[in-house]
Amino acid sequence: MELNHLNLPVDDVPAASDFLERHFGLRPAGPAHANFAMMLDEGGFTLTLMGVGKANSVSYPRTFHVGFLCSSEAEVDEQNRRLVEAGFEVEEASRQHGAWSFSFDAPGGFSLIVRAADKRHAPKRHRLRRHG
Repeated sequence: MELNHLNLPVDDVPAASDFLERHFGLRPAGPAHANFAMMLDEGGFTLTLMGVGKANSVSYPRTFHVGFLCSSEAEVDEQNRRLVEAGFEVEEASRQHGAWSFSFDAPGGFSLIVRAADKRHAPKRHRLRRHG
């Protein structure tokens, strides 16, 4: 079994999808709507964005975040610089949990963490396995 997609409820679908496309390279997987967008990363992972409606707002736990992995610390610094230049309030990158990273609040009501790949613990694509 393989993970198919993640649905991320957001306050503003157009703002969140535009931000993710412009600054993180996700691409639309079809036409976006005011309350729904499907986006793909370069590995083919699907992220769906779903609006919570005008009467609701997104409220994630403090530790919830979406993570992006860069190939180097220099790439983390460059991503940080581009976001600051685009007008986002972004903390400076620093060593956090052993990795060079930074976090900030993204348009749509969720947090992002951008970190450099740790060569000693390189992430692997995982498949869910059925037991039994």
